[in-house]
Amino acid sequence: MKMLKIMLSIVFCCLFLVSQCYATASTHIWAPSTDVQGYKKWHLTSDFYVPTESNSSGVRPNTITNFGLTVGVLPFEKLNAEVGFDHKSGYGDLDDYPWYFNTKVGILENAYGKFFPSFAVGIYDVGTKENKTAYNIMYAKAAKTFSAWGLSLGRVSLGGFSGDGDILLHGDKRDNKGFLFAWERPMPEISDKLWLCTEYQSTRSSYGSWNAGFSWKFADNVSGLFGYDFYNDRDLADTYTVQMDIDF
Repeated sequence: MKMLKIMLSIVFCCLFLVSQCYATASTHIWAPSTDVQGYKKWHLTSDFYVPTESNSSGVRPNTITNFGLTVGVLPFEKLNAEVGFDHKSGYGDLDDYPWYFNTKVGILENAYGKFFPSFAVGIYDVGTKENKTAYNIMYAKAAKTFSAWGLSLGRVSLGGFSGDGDILLHGDKRDNKGFLFAWERPMPEISDKLWLCTEYQSTRSSYGSWNAGFSWKFADNVSGLFGYDFYNDRDLADTYTVQMDIDF
């Protein structure tokens, strides 16, 4: 019930307050971005996290699959909001509770002036089983694009997050609060279809990692993302990420 109340409260705020994408709408590679789906824009994603090695116990983890759908719900020019869900599998017994929900509200970069950053607040991985999948990760994040001498230096994002301390752990200790960082840049010098990114999410819980990768636009509404995930907890097996996104 606690998870449901949190989710309903944030969704209500989005509707009460009732884009342009730099990368995929909800995330960079792993962690949430400040990008938000435009009004009535649907975003379909499929993610695969494939272990590249065995963990510290000598066991090779399962491949994680994630299929998600997100839609923009606010008809405003500068303020956007989205709601969505994911179906995840590959977590063993947790696969009995595969549904996770998310929502965010965001303001576009330069919406209120040249130096105004994009900004978003939201919650993701709201699972359906308390003390098992209800990670309930709330976050706030700002992002700004920088340039010098006519050259784009990319966009830098900074933020913080907090999740359920009963299941976001390192060993038997809570490790549920931390910070978010990302750098990203389209690469028109090579191709207008190419985008690069590196990002970091702190803590040594299962969410903490360095990630690096690139995406390629196969069409105006279809892109593929390829990345590598280095987990802060070195007992965990690193993974590579393959993600396909379709907007419609």
